[in-house]
Amino acid sequence: MFKKIISIVSAAALGVCCLTGCSNEAAPEKEAKELKKITVAEVTHSVFYAPQYVAMSQGFFEEEGLEIDLVNAQGADKTMAALISGDADIGLMGPEASIYIYNQGEEDYAVNFAQLTQCDGSFLVSREKIDNFSYEDLKGKEVLGGRAGGVPLMTLEYVLKQNGVEIGEDKDKGQCNVRTDVQFAAMAGAFAAGEADFTTAFEPTATQLEKEGTGYIVTSIGKDSGKIPYTAYSTTKSYMKDNKEVLEKFTRALYKAQMWCKDATDKEIAEAIQPYFEDNSIDELVTVAKQYRKIGAWCENPYFEEESLNNLMKVMETAGELEKEAPYDKIVDTSIAQDVIDENK
Repeated sequence: MFKKIISIVSAAALGVCCLTGCSNEAAPEKEAKELKKITVAEVTHSVFYAPQYVAMSQGFFEEEGLEIDLVNAQGADKTMAALISGDADIGLMGPEASIYIYNQGEEDYAVNFAQLTQCDGSFLVSREKIDNFSYEDLKGKEVLGGRAGGVPLMTLEYVLKQNGVEIGEDKDKGQCNVRTDVQFAAMAGAFAAGEADFTTAFEPTATQLEKEGTGYIVTSIGKDSGKIPYTAYSTTKSYMKDNKEVLEKFTRALYKAQMWCKDATDKEIAEAIQPYFEDNSIDELVTVAKQYRKIGAWCENPYFEEESLNNLMKVMETAGELEKEAPYDKIVDTSIAQDVIDENK
């Protein structure tokens, strides 16, 4: 089962007196607005997706009449499976999953309608402190890279190849052994336990490893790989046809959050998302927000550009994971995002 993370909705908005301790006799002055509940499956639960949690904590979804049932699918393959099966209405994952499902000939394939992040959100963590890091330092070393076919691994391998690092298991020849045998969720634990010389990690995990003295952040994979549509919201072709108004409301709330994040301070962002990351202090979340803003990780609007999809497919081709390209006009629909952006001009 997915781990559920329900959006925070004020008792006043729902008219549920019992949540605030008042008696049943104290009826609200006017009937609460009925919210439409939609299920959103996220590929993983990460501060990398801060604008999403801002939209939840700041009530932007509720303003649009939506209640978000957020579930952690723990992997793009599982997120897509939830979407295609109808267990989720919307999926937040890398668009590579949409490419795979389209190329497999799925009739009711996934269509991306809003983009959330625009670069890789992982950081390279070294076991030893390196003052002047160069990708040459990975030659003859071992790195935990993630799941085969996943964008984190493909982006890492793309950056390595761009920097002249040969991937392979022969350390004596200076090859970098990129391991794919450790599940994404277990990589930090495996690294802390002594496996490999390097690992990739998203925030706040990377900062936690550094704080614990287990490793040292040496570079941002996203900064070194350039802009790609790392995570986007998608839904099935049939759901888009039948629920366009719902998707418009969802995208409008997301855009409000994106604009809010653009103008907010790192501390304001940290305070807004902390209800969803209770194990992290405000100071830790401030550091994370600063890290992601520094590399321009978050999109300023939900529009999914064709050039960014082409960049992603280039990364996939370099990794040998793309048999044929998927048409932009099939797996991406920008009409909703464009309408929402135009409303704010």
